[in-house]
Amino acid sequence: MIKGFKEFITRGNVIDLAVAVVIGAAFTAIINTIVESFINPLIGALVPSGDLAKWTITIPGVFADAHFGIGAIIAAIINFVAVALVVYLFLVMPMNKYKERQAAKAGVVEAPEELPSEQVLLIQIRDLLEKQKSA
Repeated sequence: MIKGFKEFITRGNVIDLAVAVVIGAAFTAIINTIVESFINPLIGALVPSGDLAKWTITIPGVFADAHFGIGAIIAAIINFVAVALVVYLFLVMPMNKYKERQAAKAGVVEAPEELPSEQVLLIQIRDLLEKQKSA
């Protein structure tokens, strides 16, 4: 039972799931605070409302005006990119380096990047057969 649990935990998809949970839980609050307190005011200085999240585009309608919250959409995109960048730099990149080191310690050799095509293999077989005939 312990062996099966160990195999389950060391699978790659468990690590991916853990990264997704960390993105949603731990870094969101930190990144949201940085974006709302620092980045949004910088961008807000360039928009008419002075606050990026409150920036709207108004389109006149027949009965009432329509207000599109373009600033909130831009702020959400900035939040997403910031969270993804932090997770990549602090979780994904170190985990990839760790896996590379473990593979190097185990003596695992990566497969060649490009395998020969069928035509190249057939030419090599033909050449070997010709050598055997002549010998």
